[in-house]
Amino acid sequence: MKTILRPALVLFVLLTLLCCVVYPLVVTGIGRIAFPDEADGSIVMKNGKEVGSSLIGQAFSSPQYFWGRPSATGPMPDNAEASSGSNFGPTNPAQVDAVKQRVAALKAADPTNTMLVPVDLVTASASGLDPEISPAAAYYQASRVAAVRKVNIEAVRGLISQFTKGQILGFLGEERVNVLALNLALDQATAK
Repeated sequence: MKTILRPALVLFVLLTLLCCVVYPLVVTGIGRIAFPDEADGSIVMKNGKEVGSSLIGQAFSSPQYFWGRPSATGPMPDNAEASSGSNFGPTNPAQVDAVKQRVAALKAADPTNTMLVPVDLVTASASGLDPEISPAAAYYQASRVAAVRKVNIEAVRGLISQFTKGQILGFLGEERVNVLALNLALDQATAK
């Protein structure tokens, strides 16, 4: 029994130290050196105060702001502790009802808008924490934001264009707009 138990315990202790102490410290160290902003949560500061993270969606609901993707996290939207999608398929009645309600809310917020509602404004992402929307989703909301803030729509469209990020490495993913960054720039531009 001793011949089996002793090597098993030694291996258990070594693997515990390697996997639970050494590996996390090495990965954290590499992350802090190679990606210091991301390793610290990509916290966005405004006037010396933390206002959010550029990596996690924010729940904007005021009509003067651009709205992000719906969040399926519970019990509150964009809850990083409960990251998950709804897991509803496109034909699930609950998903269909949720999409219809979201489309109705967007139309009610801007009844004169005749553009097609972009899908990312009415469906949650897989994580439920997506901080970005498509440029089409941002342009869809431009008229509402401009009207509520009483600013020229071309100025709002210019901000969207300015904050549109291209594909990663020129070919991965889609163009996108970070909602928090856009809203902060919008506040700064309209405060003048």
